[in-house]
Amino acid sequence: VGPAPGGPLPATGSVAALISRASGVEPYFVGKPNPLMVRTALNAIEAHSEHTAMIGDRMDTDVLAGLEAGLHTILVLSGVSTREQAERHAYRPSRIVESVAELVDEI
Repeated sequence: VGPAPGGPLPATGSVAALISRASGVEPYFVGKPNPLMVRTALNAIEAHSEHTAMIGDRMDTDVLAGLEAGLHTILVLSGVSTREQAERHAYRPSRIVESVAELVDEI
């Protein structure tokens, strides 16, 4: 799903579904929540998961990707997921904040 002025629109998953249906082959997704993407990024910038946090507004992509890569996770409520939705998942972010503005003084 991608953001648009009139609300969310189908994005990459829709294109992958078209190709998968036409080819009969299921895709291997490297984007969130696949931890391969996060691990590759950490290696590229020579960072360690112990000193890195995933900050995002979606439980099913951002927080899940961070957790699966062994990162500290922070859910910001200024985007897609709500606190109530976060509480319904089997996994939890390390922290929930209203917006990234709350994190500025911690850098």
